[in-house]
Amino acid sequence: MGTFLDARTSQNASIANSIAIPILVANTPQLFGQIGLITEGITANPRVLLKGTISVQLPLALVGITITIVRGTLPTDPVVYSATSTFSLSLLAPQVITFSAADFLPPVTPQITYTAFVSSNLLGTVRVGPESFDGILVSD
Repeated sequence: MGTFLDARTSQNASIANSIAIPILVANTPQLFGQIGLITEGITANPRVLLKGTISVQLPLALVGITITIVRGTLPTDPVVYSATSTFSLSLLAPQVITFSAADFLPPVTPQITYTAFVSSNLLGTVRVGPESFDGILVSD
C-alpha cells in the first residue's frame, strides 16, 4: 500500500477560452505547467502520478500537437511522457487534450520537479484554456 507524500497543481487557466497564447515557433516546446514535489519521507519504490489537460484552437490544417513531460525544467531534461495527437482539417472548435503519466522510481532529491510542454507542427495554434497540470508522489 502506498503512502502519500506530496501533491501539487499548476493551474494556468481554469476556464475555457480564458487565455489566448499563440504557439509562435513550430516544433518548439512551450511550457504550460510546472510542479515541484517534496520527497521528505520517501522509503521504498517512489512513484509519481501525473495528469493534466490543455485546450488549443487549431489552424484549418492537418496539425499535430505534442505534449511532453520532463523530470526537470528544460525540454532537454529526461522525458517521462510524450504523446502526439493529430487533428483533421475540419475541426473548428477548440480541442481539449488530457493526459495521464507515471514516473516509477525517479531519482530521489529533496524536490523532484516536473515540467509540461506543448508544441505544434504548424503555426496558427493558440492555447485557449483550460490548462492544468498536477502530480502526486507516493512511496511504499
